[in-house]
Amino acid sequence: MLEPSKQKNAVTIPAYLNYWLGLPKDYSEACKWPLILFLHGAGERGDDLEKVKVHGVPHEVAAGRDLPFITVSPQCPKNTWWPDHGRMLMAILDEVSAKYAVDPDRIYLTGLSMGGFGSWYLGCCYPERFAAVAPICGGGMWGHGFPDRVVDLAGVPVWAFHGARDPVVPITMTVELVDRLKAVGGDVRLSVFPDAEHDAWTRVYAGDALYEWFLSNSRSNE
Repeated sequence: MLEPSKQKNAVTIPAYLNYWLGLPKDYSEACKWPLILFLHGAGERGDDLEKVKVHGVPHEVAAGRDLPFITVSPQCPKNTWWPDHGRMLMAILDEVSAKYAVDPDRIYLTGLSMGGFGSWYLGCCYPERFAAVAPICGGGMWGHGFPDRVVDLAGVPVWAFHGARDPVVPITMTVELVDRLKAVGGDVRLSVFPDAEHDAWTRVYAGDALYEWFLSNSRSNE
């Protein structure tokens, strides 16, 4: 089940981001639930929330998949980037956590393409908020201290994905960040798909491995 937030964006850098909220079919407040924050790619920016369901986690949920997570999928306004909205993304997590039974030790972050860049960035800005981070075909945001600042994720499990033949975001951008994390003892893994171009995400989000890996990580176990 996906439900849209009710706010309206009125300015270029809005005071609020619209988002899709997904709840498991057997959701109840009798227990705490893990949460996935999903960041979409550049093509889904704008003010048409339906675009956000084209790929990734919200696509899976909208297609009827019952994931055992609360899912939050915000929309980045046109002509902006995820780093423009870091504080608002954290505010959305706070809002959802206040309204629903969210387990604060099991909040996960993932995104594709522009959202992959956003996942590296947001994870480095707020490593204390996430139990695990999974960037797909992303890299370090230019002008935001990368690749040096990736060491801020050294204490958070990271699973990065990339297509070996990606013509849009070179795989070297992911490899560099992964290597930097390995050098400081980070818990990081990299999955490369030899046959994939820029779309390294469809198979990841349609499969089970990423979600199982998320559930294996909790901040309470760190």
